[in-house]
Amino acid sequence: MGRDRYERQHRGDRGAYERYLAGMDASMRQKVALTAAHLLCQGRVADMGMGSGTGSEALASLYPDLDVVGVDVNETTVAIAQERYALDNLSFVVGDIAEPVFEARSLDAILNSSVLHHVTSFNDYDHEAAERALAVQVGQLRDNGVLIVRDFVDPGDTEVVLELPTDDGADSDDPAACSTARLFERFAVEYRSLAARPGFPFRVADAGEGEVSRPDTKRYVLTHKLATEFLLRKDYRADWESELQEEYSYFNQRQFEELFARLGLRVVASTPIRNPWIVRHRLRGKVELRSLAGAPIELPPTNYIIVGEKVTPDQGVKFVEHAPVPALAYLSMRHYRDRRNGAVRDLVQRPNRTVDVLPWFSSSGDVFVLARMSYPRPVLQCHPRGPSPIDGSSPVGYVSEPLNVLQTDQPLGQTVEDALRRCAEIDPAQIVAFRAGGTYYPSPGGIREEVRASLVEVEPSFVTKRLCDLSPFSTSGVVRAIEARQLLRAAQVGGLPDARLELNVYDLLLQLGIKPGPWIGEVIVLGDGVAPSRVARFDELHERPPRRVFEKVGAGCSTEFLELHGSEFAELDHEGNELHRQALEFVTPKALSCNTIAVAILRRAGDVVYLGLDDDDLPAAQCFNGNSELLVAPAWRLPRDITSLTPAREWILERLRNEYGVECSDVWELGGRYHPSPGLTPEVVFPLAVEVAHEDAGARTLTWVSVADAVSHLGALLDGHLRVVALRASHALGVLEQQTGCLLRQIND
Repeated sequence: MGRDRYERQHRGDRGAYERYLAGMDASMRQKVALTAAHLLCQGRVADMGMGSGTGSEALASLYPDLDVVGVDVNETTVAIAQERYALDNLSFVVGDIAEPVFEARSLDAILNSSVLHHVTSFNDYDHEAAERALAVQVGQLRDNGVLIVRDFVDPGDTEVVLELPTDDGADSDDPAACSTARLFERFAVEYRSLAARPGFPFRVADAGEGEVSRPDTKRYVLTHKLATEFLLRKDYRADWESELQEEYSYFNQRQFEELFARLGLRVVASTPIRNPWIVRHRLRGKVELRSLAGAPIELPPTNYIIVGEKVTPDQGVKFVEHAPVPALAYLSMRHYRDRRNGAVRDLVQRPNRTVDVLPWFSSSGDVFVLARMSYPRPVLQCHPRGPSPIDGSSPVGYVSEPLNVLQTDQPLGQTVEDALRRCAEIDPAQIVAFRAGGTYYPSPGGIREEVRASLVEVEPSFVTKRLCDLSPFSTSGVVRAIEARQLLRAAQVGGLPDARLELNVYDLLLQLGIKPGPWIGEVIVLGDGVAPSRVARFDELHERPPRRVFEKVGAGCSTEFLELHGSEFAELDHEGNELHRQALEFVTPKALSCNTIAVAILRRAGDVVYLGLDDDDLPAAQCFNGNSELLVAPAWRLPRDITSLTPAREWILERLRNEYGVECSDVWELGGRYHPSPGLTPEVVFPLAVEVAHEDAGARTLTWVSVADAVSHLGALLDGHLRVVALRASHALGVLEQQTGCLLRQIND
């Protein structure tokens, strides 16, 4: 697609975009952001089963370079949408989403948002109808096109105890007025009302089956699937009769993933989605799910999203870890003793410095970055060593990331030039200028890795370039242009697992004085309190005395916190045939989980938002700059017995209380999870924001800085986790936009 099309279709300014986005509810924002995260804002996309057409119109309005076609089987619905919405890049057609609607290989993307369960429900609850529909849709995709399903997932038939309130409504059969418990009893009789025998069996829980969490409730024993079916629709009472006709879930997560693989789709996202507003206002504290033994069960996700990229038969769709291999001598382990207390830390290192290269250009008022997409990262699909990701997501082996190289003996400029020529076919003559990006440590608690970013302005290029010979597997990914603020939105809703790409984009926009656009993750609302007692300015922190507390010791002194692995990884095609095999090294904690939580500790006083920092000492910092002191965001690897989000939050709040003496009044998700170093470790980080209500003396001390001050000293944020949570928190609270406005005024002055 050429630059002229972008310029012709550009409509309005960023203010128009933000006003439109502000009018959406949280569910629609999430749908649009998750979709656009994989559509790249360009190409031809079919919105299957578009209903009113509102979602199709939202995509077309927010992304004018998408050619959006809404599809619905109802002729009247299509006619109304055609009358209501008129955009150059939006059209509507009548069609059955389970039958061919478009020519073969004519679409860049297909979106099925909460529609496939209609296909199964209105075909005698035939789950195979969904598989047949998706097979038809795959035939209409071009190679490297994406198929997106946003629907519901079956949690299985294990029996659970569902506790529901009896005091939130009447003891009647009226869906609009009855209690939740009474509504469930009606639901159990009428569920799947189109079936010859609607409803399902259940029983009232015995007194010995767990404890009652609060009075005025009833407890029922039924399957996990049926409990989820009820919880996800209990608040849609106005259309209760139609809700009874539908069966929301038809596949479990593994069935979805296996089906996508059989259809020749490489899974690039597979994750349960929890709409923060729905969880906070309709589920948490209002209902309870427990095992028959009384153990808490995580409340169900409000949606599930799976995204598959159509690949040719000679390309892989997933990786499988095979037998261990001897050490490859690429990664190495070092050990450092803290001279103050004798504690020994493990540190894994690899040779050479990592350089992230972010080519970028401007077009029609927008900033685009070139990123490497669908790049193979087999380590992320290694055998689980401990629990799976606590959000229920499945690790994927192909990710979007910056172009990156290892700098050897060549100077930086030459290294970047060579990388751009090799990875993106960008000739040095197409390079306009270099900007220095950030330098930081992605995961300094256990990995000696320093990333240096180079932000390279290039001549505009929207052409997709397939990469060759950069990996030993069937693909080296493709280079594509992505609008910078769209990329940030993708990270906010879990659509971008690589943190470095996000950090580089934030850095670029700040340097250009461009506002990052609205935050569409969970809304953070801080109460007004008093300023903390230990407030510092960043320039004061720079002047603190340097420290050097570590000494190198032998392997015999190690506490064996980290463990190096060498394994062969096989890449499989859609039929399960092995295409390639490669030995790789990676690192995991020996006794703890690969799940990490990083925390933005926040409090507000008047117009100032403060961020709590820990002035820590880490051997990675000492290796790179000679001194050990490093400002960090509190972050912990989780124990292996913590397997879901709710106990993880409770554990973190306890750690904050015990280690820092802080009592927290609220907790929010701070955007989506991320992998700090996907080439070295399967570690996945879940960022949270917490509000401090009270602070006492703790074993460790927090130093407080204003969030605006932290962002204005971005170059001093060397801890990668701190960099992520500070930027995301400042974005979510509107501080980053204000800060960008100040920088822009300074530039203009």
